[in-house]
Amino acid sequence: MIYRFTLISDESDDFVREIQIDPEATFYDLHEAIVKSVGYTDDQMTSFFICDDDWEKEKEITLEEMDDNPEMDSWVMKDTTISELVEDEKQKLLYVFDYMTERCFFIELSEIITGKEMKGAKCTKKEGEAPKQTVDFEEMAANSGSLDLDENFYGDQDFDLEEFDQEGFDIGGGESGGASFEEEKF
Repeated sequence: MIYRFTLISDESDDFVREIQIDPEATFYDLHEAIVKSVGYTDDQMTSFFICDDDWEKEKEITLEEMDDNPEMDSWVMKDTTISELVEDEKQKLLYVFDYMTERCFFIELSEIITGKEMKGAKCTKKEGEAPKQTVDFEEMAANSGSLDLDENFYGDQDFDLEEFDQEGFDIGGGESGGASFEEEKF
């Protein structure tokens, strides 16, 4: 039996990878196949998440042992075979490759090929450029824009910047109809 996984990214529209793997291989083998297929280094903290049909995370398979609580189920990539947690076609997984920003690949078990065997894993389809492996926070802030107030603040073209203090709170003494904060007694 062979599992064929399809990987896509929400950062790159034309990115697709297909990985075929022996279901008795470990999640670490799948991790290595993914890293190799996208040209990433193998020095980042990564995890797989088994997801429900709405991509909600259910079980985490970590690269390293993270939990020392024996009462909690924990799965480590090198100790967990894929077939142990994935057995149905259309099963959804996330592969988080950038922990600091929660960037990930969306993975689906697109086909279970019966009557064939393979050892290890191989990439059988490679389209598009993979997103950068890591993004630093300064770059994210530069790309997301600044939070400074300007003439488009909340879509209001008529607000006056002078009415706001440094944190953006109204200090103009608007007509609230009641006593000011200092005058209120509790």
